[in-house]
Amino acid sequence: MTDEKQPSSGSRQRIDKWLFFARMVKSRSLAQVYIQKGSVRVNGERVVQPSFGVKAGDRIEFSLERRDVILIVRLPGDRRGPFEEAKLLYEDLTPPAGETKRLTPFEQAIRAPGSGRPTKRERRAIDRLTSEDD
Repeated sequence: MTDEKQPSSGSRQRIDKWLFFARMVKSRSLAQVYIQKGSVRVNGERVVQPSFGVKAGDRIEFSLERRDVILIVRLPGDRRGPFEEAKLLYEDLTPPAGETKRLTPFEQAIRAPGSGRPTKRERRAIDRLTSEDD
């Protein structure tokens, strides 16, 4: 009888489990949400099924809130261990944080002063300038 808990180096593992074991997300359900939203690509192809299998050598790209992560799978995981154990599962090809800046939804919603719709005071000033009373 073979030990089925130890994955062999050529075996495939569900991508949601692998992201969880590699400590890229806090839970498998959160990994499934990222996958189903289409934020995860494996070897350049968008993945929408959490059951998609990854193997050693696959390139995983996914978008978190503030950064994009690029990883090469080295090994399938067998448990969610400490960070030192988890970082043996992948090779990180993510560019340094200074090169790319991702804005949060709040930062995207803030407008520069003077842009957008005029205030009531500004509208009245515009009306005075364009009035035909002159």
